[in-house]
Parts: sequence; structure tokens; C-alpha cells
Amino acid sequence: MSTFEQQLSSYAELAVNVGVNIQPNQYLYISASTEATEFVRVITEKAYNAGARQVFVDWADDVVSRLRYEKAPADSFAEFPEWKVMEREQLAEKGAAFMSIISQSPDLLNGIDPSRIADSQKATGQALDKYRQYVQSDKISWTVIASPSEAWAAKVFPELPTGDQVPALWDAIFKAVRADQEDPIQSWVEHDNNLHAKVDYLNNKRFRKLHYTAPGTDLTVELPEGHLWCGAGSVNEKGHTFMANMPTEEVFTVPLKTGVNGYVSSTKPLSYGGNIIDNFKITFTNGRVTDVSAEQGEEVLKRLIDTDEGAKHLGEVALVPHASPISQSGLLFYNTLFDENASNHFALGSAYAFCIEGGKKMSREELEQHGLNQSITHVDFMIGSEEMDIDGVFDDGSTEPVFRAGNWGF
Repeated sequence: MSTFEQQLSSYAELAVNVGVNIQPNQYLYISASTEATEFVRVITEKAYNAGARQVFVDWADDVVSRLRYEKAPADSFAEFPEWKVMEREQLAEKGAAFMSIISQSPDLLNGIDPSRIADSQKATGQALDKYRQYVQSDKISWTVIASPSEAWAAKVFPELPTGDQVPALWDAIFKAVRADQEDPIQSWVEHDNNLHAKVDYLNNKRFRKLHYTAPGTDLTVELPEGHLWCGAGSVNEKGHTFMANMPTEEVFTVPLKTGVNGYVSSTKPLSYGGNIIDNFKITFTNGRVTDVSAEQGEEVLKRLIDTDEGAKHLGEVALVPHASPISQSGLLFYNTLFDENASNHFALGSAYAFCIEGGKKMSREELEQHGLNQSITHVDFMIGSEEMDIDGVFDDGSTEPVFRAGNWGF
């Protein structure tokens, strides 16, 4: 059995060489929590060993973040520092790689005035709009990974003694990202190939629509002409591969902005803006959200949908079988990076330009003309279960199983 240090080293190696796939003389920007200090140091060493020119770390701290939301002037949440925008944009223009290490407590901002959270999310989205375009058109290499925090681990493993919670979450993360395998990098090569086999199958089918049925869900999603299914590894504009999410179990594409009709119910809690949104239902008419309800976090959800016009439409359609390893672990991570890889999901907000033929080179206006949604936000939410069926609908109205009882139907 590998030691903790060996698995941590393997995880860092994966993040650097598979996640962002750092190149000689390339800059690396890392955003991370102060609780991930040890992990960041290991990653930084691996990055320099791989030839990184310089590693920049943008630290965050849950206590400091919470204090701001509690005590800062209300009008300050409509601001985002211009120098932080310039940092990201200038590094992106220099071809830097970007790594986000998420650790935030799912309940960090519980009890905070939802308007403060909404103002902050909107200001951040507007300020980083250009940077997000770099991300969503694959101009740069980027990856999102995770590292435990005490508060997050306590949320996932409340039944364990306090001292066992963080080690248990590390163990779950190592398994999810395949860092516990004898040859983690080869394991990712094989996983990448398996996901691309699904991608190729779906791209050959050219479905016009997908019809989702499950308890609380009856939704039809039209797909735009020239849509592309994607999954696992991506390629940046310089031709270098990278893995945007670790873990990843999904294949995904874009919906037609105006082609979503029916209703869909969540099957897992959504951690958003330091709050939990749970047991919610969203109704769409001609692509636009027309009704929403939630047992928990309804006000936060409504404010998310009011972020801008694009937040009222879907930007991503993602398929994940119920038999995926993260789903079969039985764990609820209260973290979208993991929970979305245990369940079919959608995203409210912006669409990925690379999910349509020629999209990487299209202007924003051209993407809109092809039916892709634009927004300053992109928030995934989980809707899959072992009771979900999905039919692919062809141009002539005939159908073919895509999912049956929560798993691939082909």
C-alpha cells in the first residue's frame, strides 16, 4: 500500500504533468487555500522540476473570506480588484497555465446576506470575463483539483472522529483522481481513451435532441447544428494537451440556448457561493428558466439565476453514468468537482466555445448566432440518478437509447 507521502507526490505529479501539462519555460498560476500549503509546495517543486519558468500562488483563507462578508461595507462587494484582473489576463496572454486547488467549506457563507454573495459573484464574473473566454475556448491550459480542509472534511465525514476526517477525505480524493494506482499517469491515459470512445460514438450519432425522464424530471434539450461532444483531455491553442478537471468522468456538449423545454429536479446538493442549495426544481420554456423552487437555498439559487440574462439559460449538457467510480463510492462530497462526476448534470450560464465545430476561432457574436449561451457565470448542478433514462432523438423523430436506468444505454 502506498504511503500518504507517495500518493500526495503522485497526485502532484498528475496535476502538473497531466492536469496543466506544464511545458519548459511556462508560467504557472495556482489559486489555493492556506490549508493546502503542504500540497502547493509539493506541486511547486514538481512544476519547477518539469521546467516551469515561475510559479505564482494566489492564497485564500476561509476565515479571512468569511470576515469580509460579515464586516466589509455592502457596496464593496460590487468591486473586483483591477490588478487581479490584469494579473490573470497578462499571464494568460503569455501562455501561462492555471491551476485551481479547491478546499472551501461548503457552508462557508451560510447565514450571510445573499445580496452580498450575489454582488460579489457578479462583480467577479464581469471582471474576469475576458479570462473566462480564454478558458472556455481552450486558448490556455487549466485544471481544477482539490485538497481537503478541516471544515470540508467534517461535512463529508461527520460520523468520524475529528482527527480522522481529513485523512479520510484525502483517501477519497486520491482514489477519485487515481493517485492510488500503481501507475497513475498510465491509468489516466487509459481513462482518457475510454471517455473519448464515448465521445466518438455520440459525435457520430448527431442527435438533434436529448429527452430526459426520471422522477421529477421530464426535459427535452435540443442540440445546435455542428455541436461536438467532448470529454477528458483537451488541447490548447499551442497544441498541448491538458486535463481541465481531475477527477473527470463526464462527456459533455452544448445545448441550443432556446431549445430547452420541460422541468428537471436536482439529485444532489449544490454547493454555491458558500451555501448549500438542495432539493430544487427548475422549469424551462424555450430555453429560459420560467420557474424555480428549492427546499434549501432558494434565495441563493434565484439570485444565481438573476446574475445576468445568460444565467437563465443552460450552457452545458453532461453525461456521467451512475456506475462511475465516484458515484459508486457512495460519498456525497458537497463539492461540484466531485459530485458532478458522479451524476448527469447541466450548467446554468456560459457555453464552451470548443463544443461546436470551429467554435475556438469564433467571435462571441458568431457563437451566439450558432445558438451558444453567453454569461458571466457557469454553474453545474446534478440531475442524474439510477432512475434516469435519456433518449437521443434524430432529425426524423426516431429515437435511440443513450441512458437506461442511470447508465449508458449503448
